[in-house]
Amino acid sequence: MEPLGIGLIGCGTVGQGVAQVLLQKGERLSARAGRPLELRRIVVRDIRKPRGALDPSIAASLYTSDVGQVLRDPAIRVAVELVGGVDTARRMVLDCLAAGKDVVTANKALLATHGPEIFDAARRHGRAVAFEASVGGGIPIISALTQGLAANQITSLQGILNGTCNFILTSMSEEGTSYDQALAEAKQHGYAEADPTLDVDGTDAAQKLAILAQIAFGVGVPVSTIGHRGIASLDKLDIRYSSELGYTIRLLAEAWLRDQRLALHVSPVLLRHQAPLALVRGPYNAVHVVGDVVGDTLYYGQGAGQMPTASAVIADIVDMAIGRAQRTFQTMRLWSANGADIVLLPSTAVRSRYYLRVMVADQPGVLAEIAHLLAEYKISIASVIQHEALTEHVGDIVPLVIMTHTASAGDFQTALQKIDRLSCVGASSVYYPVAD
Repeated sequence: MEPLGIGLIGCGTVGQGVAQVLLQKGERLSARAGRPLELRRIVVRDIRKPRGALDPSIAASLYTSDVGQVLRDPAIRVAVELVGGVDTARRMVLDCLAAGKDVVTANKALLATHGPEIFDAARRHGRAVAFEASVGGGIPIISALTQGLAANQITSLQGILNGTCNFILTSMSEEGTSYDQALAEAKQHGYAEADPTLDVDGTDAAQKLAILAQIAFGVGVPVSTIGHRGIASLDKLDIRYSSELGYTIRLLAEAWLRDQRLALHVSPVLLRHQAPLALVRGPYNAVHVVGDVVGDTLYYGQGAGQMPTASAVIADIVDMAIGRAQRTFQTMRLWSANGADIVLLPSTAVRSRYYLRVMVADQPGVLAEIAHLLAEYKISIASVIQHEALTEHVGDIVPLVIMTHTASAGDFQTALQKIDRLSCVGASSVYYPVAD
């Protein structure tokens, strides 16, 4: 059978992994794809730069700095975009589609930002886009939602979608390290970028949640509308107190659908110690999906790294070779208007239990003042922990830790603003949602 010609655009860490698998596992992949997978071009900025485990002898025949060699080669049917970023990647993907190439990408920022434009262009040119590696690395969550759970209306998603944050939180909870120490350790292991801002502020997880929401609910959600809080301000105190209460903190990307109303957010969340997502350690990812037919399902694995991500990219290439990806693309009609009847709820309408830490004066009546303000907004208290002053330097300020019953985010935040203005409160309060 005619080989499937492949053009690889970008050969960084993941690109090298993809090239290595294509070049070294050809017999296995041909058997699974039903035809040979032929890597014909690798587009790079510098063709002389050494690239890891790749055989230098392939440079003369495969490497090029001219993306036009992919666009003009009629034997290349699939372009694999792994350059990262948004602007350059967008231009290259659109050019590849216009040139009649199907596209495989791992670029979650590109899809979250320009998904409608790219998918419209693919449909206009009769091409397909596959993007398994854009969320969850080696976890096949995209194919699970589009194929394995096709009988279901998804009702909720909870995901640990950022390995950097999960590594940091695991280190803080299990080793007692500070946030800064855990971040430095993550950088040493290669789990965190030199500039980890998009990871630790929740942006990366929000981009991935936007993609999952499109697939699971058929709703185009701009990343800017997804409320997200990161972990950069997380204090060891809250790791400690949540643990005393029986909870582990994880950064979760969450979505719930009720009565055609959809709520989404990204935030550190308290999970019971033995909850499946609480047991996800280190740089691993996991996604808990609930469907109306299947019930609870859980997907777990390495969410980043060279070979886990390359595994997902190769899976998409095999699907392209078989023709399955093209059929799925046309059937799903992603990034179109098929979810127009679903209403996005504002973040203030989300209901949750809350963990609240207030630094208060060590004097009688403080708890009553705070409880009164919470009651004013119909927020009841489930439990309270009050510790003695933490060090001799704190003076008469002590931490008051409150677990609430369910309340709307808007009511809770309004009450919190009033609590922070009380004369007995010595610092801005800290709060996180609780998932039971």
